[in-house]
Amino acid sequence: MLTILGFAMIATFLVLIMMKKMSPIAALVLIPALFCVFVGKGAKLGDYVIDGVTSLAPTAAMLMFAIVYFGVMIDVGLFDPVVRGILKFCKADPMRIVVGTAVLAAIVSLDGDGSTTFMITVSAMYPLYKRLKMSLVVMTGVAAMANGVMNTLPWGGPTARAATALKVDASDIFVPMIPALAVGLLGVFVLSYVLGMRERKRLGVLTLGDVLVEEKVEEKVEEKETESVLVGAGSGGSGTGKAAAVTGGSGSGTDADDEADEQKRFQVLDPNRPTLRPKLYWFNALLTVALLTCMIMEWLPIPVLFLLGAALALTVNFPHIPDQKARLAAHADNVLNVSGMVFAAAVFTGVLQGTGMVDHMARWMVDVIPSGMGPHMALVTGVLSLPLTYFMSNDGFYFGVLPVLAEAGAAHGVTPLEMARASLVGQPLHMSSPLVPAVYVLVGMAKVEFGDHTKFVVKWAALTCLVILGAGILFGII
Repeated sequence: MLTILGFAMIATFLVLIMMKKMSPIAALVLIPALFCVFVGKGAKLGDYVIDGVTSLAPTAAMLMFAIVYFGVMIDVGLFDPVVRGILKFCKADPMRIVVGTAVLAAIVSLDGDGSTTFMITVSAMYPLYKRLKMSLVVMTGVAAMANGVMNTLPWGGPTARAATALKVDASDIFVPMIPALAVGLLGVFVLSYVLGMRERKRLGVLTLGDVLVEEKVEEKVEEKETESVLVGAGSGGSGTGKAAAVTGGSGSGTDADDEADEQKRFQVLDPNRPTLRPKLYWFNALLTVALLTCMIMEWLPIPVLFLLGAALALTVNFPHIPDQKARLAAHADNVLNVSGMVFAAAVFTGVLQGTGMVDHMARWMVDVIPSGMGPHMALVTGVLSLPLTYFMSNDGFYFGVLPVLAEAGAAHGVTPLEMARASLVGQPLHMSSPLVPAVYVLVGMAKVEFGDHTKFVVKWAALTCLVILGAGILFGII
């Protein structure tokens, strides 16, 4: 019964948000609360929620201060050279922009944290997608898949969990998997190229001038419509106004001046914004490198690192309290949206785990595996990692399900290392799970509905997972 209710709860949640019948926050709170009553454990709902909030509180704190930290770094201009380099490569070509998104997300993912990857990637690429009217779900989908492949780094989380659960060395899991993961990352780049070509076909091959002329047309049309409203419907001349909007500005200034103006307007971040701190560039760069080094070396908990980093960055870059308040206010929307989503997800995970739904779902999945598949348990684990890491947290899968699967495999001669490697296959899909806090940073900053992101990314992420699995089998890794 709990198995059926668990799958029904997840299905109800996904259907409602994909059909946009409920917001993700409302669905994450109300649906598990309702199913908790159905299970007959409504009286314990408070305990389940508190347990869920307690387990996710460090993650929420990390996200809150990480958003503040990287928001300040963006404000002061730390990432401007990266953005300019990407813009130089991408120009106004949709195909290059999508590929550039995947490359940037993969590079930034080396720090092992999905939230910071998405914050930097979206901050750099979002203005380009908006300016060229490209599909934002392409950006979120490509970034999530690239980060999902890179999330298998030993310090990223899943590999460490698998090593701990099966009592093997993390390097023995990861190093042999590198060829398969490299094929998976190459698959993401190829997919980015295909999606980029599709966007190029839809939008055409653009130049900066094309984009800016279109913007000028829209601006002048909007101005003309505003004048019409103010003057009244009886005033004539709208046709000439529109014509002027189309042809206006064509003869003003030299070609060099026009090109310089276009380049200036196409800057992702205003090069003259008052928050820039060019004299502190190397301090901010060294602070960020030190922060990421401490994170990778695990010298301090990540929430503590970002809390200290955010406080130090604000104090040094904006020594005056009014300026600090202004920076905090500027990023308050992102902080509130993401932290609110994390605490709402705590209700969902708290009910799933507290009622025992996760345990029953895991046992059911193991029980339905035919006995004849025993010698192929690594392959079975790789396939199961797709739905299971999507529908439950990494902790639930690696500490609850993987040991059970490993025992079944051991009875047929499948080694724990093979099982551990196979368990990493589902990570590209896992990074878009509604139970992953970082995905809310991605869709929130990109201003994309979670349901739209889910509908777009699931099929492509699942394909990426299967590519990794196929490469692992081909190379004899799994």
